[in-house]
Amino acid sequence: MALKGQSLPPGGTIGVPAPAWCYQQRSDILRGVEWWEARGYKVKLAEGIYERQGYVAGSPEQRGRDLTAMFADDEVDFVQCSGAGFGSAHTIPHIDFDVIRANPKPFMGYSDITALHAAIGHHTGLVTFHGPIFDEVNQHYVTELTSDSMMRALTHPGPLGRVPNIPEDPYVRAFNGGKVTARLVGGCLWLLGQTIGTPWQIDLRGNILFFEEVAAPPWYIDGLLTQMEQAGMFEGVAGIVIGEMTNCDWSVNSSHNWPGHLSTEDVFEMHLEPLGVPMIYGLPLGHGKHLWTLPLGVTATLDADERSLTIDEPALEA
Repeated sequence: MALKGQSLPPGGTIGVPAPAWCYQQRSDILRGVEWWEARGYKVKLAEGIYERQGYVAGSPEQRGRDLTAMFADDEVDFVQCSGAGFGSAHTIPHIDFDVIRANPKPFMGYSDITALHAAIGHHTGLVTFHGPIFDEVNQHYVTELTSDSMMRALTHPGPLGRVPNIPEDPYVRAFNGGKVTARLVGGCLWLLGQTIGTPWQIDLRGNILFFEEVAAPPWYIDGLLTQMEQAGMFEGVAGIVIGEMTNCDWSVNSSHNWPGHLSTEDVFEMHLEPLGVPMIYGLPLGHGKHLWTLPLGVTATLDADERSLTIDEPALEA
């Protein structure tokens, strides 16, 4: 049975570690603080939130300690990562997973934070959330769908239900038909590939794989899927949900859009469609305009005939 944190209470405290990239503008952090405080919540920034060591937020040891400390802190109700980009995997050897297991809380982030979703899920079984990072919540480009789904995910006591389609482009492609109910795992494709050979290599057997990516041309995606395939990761996968592949086609990644180049969909047809499992592509789960907060580690139903993904299990304890 999945380990779950408690719902975010009114007036609760958001704990903010920076396990990956360092902040770019100090105002990005201040914006996040003001957004949460304007809604009646408190914010507790990690000790190393303003550290910089090259492109990451301090040493791996510091970042690992900060993340562990947020789970250990009785005042913190919800852990939302600041920054993403690169560096989360550095921290994994320096995280005390026993502390996380003993103090389950909602944990949120996306993109590079996938490394932590994978490691925390492996070591503790905690349900985590693929959702907005702290320094994005108060940015001008964040949509109501993004912020509303985040708050609902943190406060709704029941299953989150069906993932909506992208409002501006509701088309969702099905590669194979069928329907399956299973545990949902995944995140950003590049980071999922980085788990190969680690103790926390993502386990797809009997599970629904979700992935998304940004600014990765088709040949790069081809390489990642080839490595995952050759590592045996797709053996026994129950279904596949592909979110948005933002800026991943040749038209945005190359000055030459030659007909001979494969598209991202061509790559999926080559590597994933032959698996024969239910598979859909195009939900607002990724680096696009909208980011619907998706719980990882819960039971979900993928219905490729209806082109839908529905979260069946509550992600939090009431």
